[in-house]
Amino acid sequence: MPRDECPHEPLLPLTRAGSVAMLSCFLLSLLLLAVPRYAFPPSSDASCLLHAPPHHPPPTNATTTIMGDKNKCQSSGKNIDVSCLRRSLCLIDASFFNDKQIQEINEGVIELNIPIIQANRKLVASENGGLRYPSHLVFNPQWGYQSAQSENKTFNYPSVPGIRRPESDEDVAFMSVLELAELIKSKQITSLELTHIFLRRLKKFNPVLESVVTYTEELAQQQAKQADDLLGKGVYLGPLHGIPYGLKDIIAVPKYKTTWGSTTFKDQVIDTEAWVYKRLKAAGAVLVAKLVTGSLAYDDIWFGGRTRNPWNIEEFSTGSSAGPAASTSAGMVPFAIGSETAGSITYPASRCGVTALRPTFGTVGRTGVMSISESLDKLGPFCRTAADCAVVLDIIRGKDPDDLSSRDTNLDDPFMVDITNLTVGYLDDADMEVVNVLASKGVKMVPFELNYTVDSVQGILNFTMDADMLAHFDEWQRSGQDNVYEAQDQWPTELRRARIISAVDYIQAQRARGRLIKEVRKSFTVDALIGNATDWEKVCLGNLVGLPVIVVPTGFKNISNPPSGGSKRRTTVTTGIYAPPENDHIALALAIAYQSVTNHHKQRPPINNLGPNDKISDVVYPPRVLRL
Repeated sequence: MPRDECPHEPLLPLTRAGSVAMLSCFLLSLLLLAVPRYAFPPSSDASCLLHAPPHHPPPTNATTTIMGDKNKCQSSGKNIDVSCLRRSLCLIDASFFNDKQIQEINEGVIELNIPIIQANRKLVASENGGLRYPSHLVFNPQWGYQSAQSENKTFNYPSVPGIRRPESDEDVAFMSVLELAELIKSKQITSLELTHIFLRRLKKFNPVLESVVTYTEELAQQQAKQADDLLGKGVYLGPLHGIPYGLKDIIAVPKYKTTWGSTTFKDQVIDTEAWVYKRLKAAGAVLVAKLVTGSLAYDDIWFGGRTRNPWNIEEFSTGSSAGPAASTSAGMVPFAIGSETAGSITYPASRCGVTALRPTFGTVGRTGVMSISESLDKLGPFCRTAADCAVVLDIIRGKDPDDLSSRDTNLDDPFMVDITNLTVGYLDDADMEVVNVLASKGVKMVPFELNYTVDSVQGILNFTMDADMLAHFDEWQRSGQDNVYEAQDQWPTELRRARIISAVDYIQAQRARGRLIKEVRKSFTVDALIGNATDWEKVCLGNLVGLPVIVVPTGFKNISNPPSGGSKRRTTVTTGIYAPPENDHIALALAIAYQSVTNHHKQRPPINNLGPNDKISDVVYPPRVLRL
């Protein structure tokens, strides 16, 4: 057989049946690579060998037994089914070996590869979630590879003088962080009062939205009382002093469950203070709830249900930061911390109509946070305003000593940026209202196109994310816990496929990523870009090359097919403001400028106030999509 030829006969054609047969062959081949000869019990279905060429019949002289658990093989002998192994190599595009070389590979795998694999797995893969042993292969998003300044200067937060406490708790709940901070600082409201307002709203609307996993009520009251006591002694910690907030439930807080949204881990308590929680606690913020993450940070389905969109509760929040987005949108918290690997900040923020920032990779430490991909995962704030996003980012950014990818970033103060010195490009899918408003404020706006030749952007992200995720949840898959995952068509399927991504092809994907970064850097000749925040190609590209983006609400549309008599439900319209890595302050400054003369971000969703003839029908869950 020619070295580069995969056998096609008598294999089934690559229909669904053929694909299943080839996969069966590959899985059996893994056993053949692990043992010199495999003995099938009389009743077993050796799918691979049933489709093998006639001159390679199923083995009948058994010299191997399978002992212990399903992941361990013990064997002796040297005969292997070369044709079956050749078919398995076709699945990773490596069919060029001759029969003798395949036999050598088999012997080498047994003698060297498997002992190394098993030793490494025992050392670092026996615990799920990637919490204890981060990779030392660190992604660098700095396009110029310059050293960041070690000094991390605090932003100059704008004052909001003349703020008075509203009579209605509803009005209080929809105030910005900076406005609430003024109420607390001027002692018009206590942190304890504010905490009770938001706890009541969380409990009132959670049955509708399904956005809360755990109320941290006892902790919240302790932290609120401490904030009030400090203020009574003349100690003010800054704009988050006494401000309630929520955390996506992949972020660990001692004594409270960190469920990762998954049935498998719904009772898990991680005795670790996540770095981002430490930063917020030190700033005087008050944790009121652990908010929904999609199961293992994938979309909006979790073990307790599926999180809804406050603007249209017949829709779902989409994206695994569903709880932070929905809760912030509904005035259940003033701000929340979510995460993004591939769309989990941008998608739910857009769906729920809130302002949210996906910062430059490495800006916020991730110790104590469940990991999907160590070169893609980022934490960021969901807020009412871009100014609030800047405040929260300023508090949580900085070097986390236990996160090798984190660093002190040399961000300029977004409140001090002179936007009239900026040239901003707008893409074909940009919201033109944003373009026109910024132009009216003196920004030079130019039509723009981001050019690059790499045509496998989405594939690079999938290879990177899936292989990394499987490394963090190797034990979960090996122990069969993926069989009880909430949506079998998603992580279980993806991670089974990831099991056959070779190390060489993973590295090649990272090299292709490097080429993409080089090309995007060369093409990015403006200070920032305006464009769609949820276009999948942009989501993949932005995460791969390190672009920060802020999602900004820009309007609303009527829902399709409203009931007779109308509906208060709406479809939110948003746009994204992108900047180069380490230039989050530019995106923030532009968003702050836009929101200074518009009020889309100040609108309140109807939640369960639908209209006279409006009701929520029985909903058929649509298929989930890749929004992590």
